[in-house]
Amino acid sequence: MDRTPPPTYKAAMQLFAKTAVPEVRAARLSLAVAVVLLAVKMWAYVLTDSAAILSDALESIINVVAAAFAVLSVSVAAKPADARHPYGHGNIEYYAAWFEGMLILFAAAAIFWECFDKIANPQPLPRLGAGIGLLTAASGVNLWLGLKLLRQGKRSGSLTLEADGRHVLTDVYTSVGVLLGLGLVWATGWLWLDGLVACLVGANIAWTGIALVRQSVSGFMNESDPALLAGICDLLRERRHPSWIDIHRLRAIKSGRAVHVDLHLILPRDMTLAEAHEQVDAMEKLLLAHLGPDADVMIHADPCDPPCCPVCDANPCELRQSACTETPLWSPDNTGDPVRGD
Repeated sequence: MDRTPPPTYKAAMQLFAKTAVPEVRAARLSLAVAVVLLAVKMWAYVLTDSAAILSDALESIINVVAAAFAVLSVSVAAKPADARHPYGHGNIEYYAAWFEGMLILFAAAAIFWECFDKIANPQPLPRLGAGIGLLTAASGVNLWLGLKLLRQGKRSGSLTLEADGRHVLTDVYTSVGVLLGLGLVWATGWLWLDGLVACLVGANIAWTGIALVRQSVSGFMNESDPALLAGICDLLRERRHPSWIDIHRLRAIKSGRAVHVDLHLILPRDMTLAEAHEQVDAMEKLLLAHLGPDADVMIHADPCDPPCCPVCDANPCELRQSACTETPLWSPDNTGDPVRGD
């Protein structure tokens, strides 16, 4: 079998080298910061013996592992399609999100194990002020990092960076909750609050883990994205050419940064092959301009049939059997099924 890369492969690799660098840098930055903050939080735990701070530190361990996995997955996902991976490498991002979600759930279980004991058997918390100071500093750094990762992930369409950014921001919310709880412990002397705060932290990150696992499973199963389909329908409806009678069998999925779209376009039956190709090419260029250079668009041209006449405003038309009575209002609800033209 000939595995020689196509002529455009070199150009695609050059594009990958230019566009992937910011994402990889962001992932590496996340890893470096996660390692430093883990050390800071573990230091705070050693100083205070607080279950709440331990719960925050356990989540930071997950941050380190997830950030390391993000560096790998972002690097791989950004590579262009090749002969062995014709649809690209974007699905690795779903594995990364699933892995991170499962780690978060594991951390939540460990937190619950510790916090129940602290509630039943509360212990004094030495050097609590120093621990609160360290945790406050770590939270500020995490807030900056989480917002940066979210911006970079949305800009590049990277699910891994967005998941990592959301996880880091969850860590910030966790730390703020821990700080409030420890402040109450310090002010009131109610030591059992330490264990209660740890339980609340565990519940919060467990919810985040479940959401990440759910999102990644949706990607594995190629679940449709209503917002993506609605955007495509809106674009085609607004920029509709008079010869585009109708569309159906519209499908679109995301694979990492890439979007794969295929649909059937109904064209006048009396069009020549060259004219039909011209319209298919025009629609393809329109979708690529909207979805970005990583998109993969496949359009199948169908000749019109009599059931198409009510939505076809071609005039004159020697094949017409009924008058045009409506304009097709393309939406995700009426473009997915094989209705007219098959």
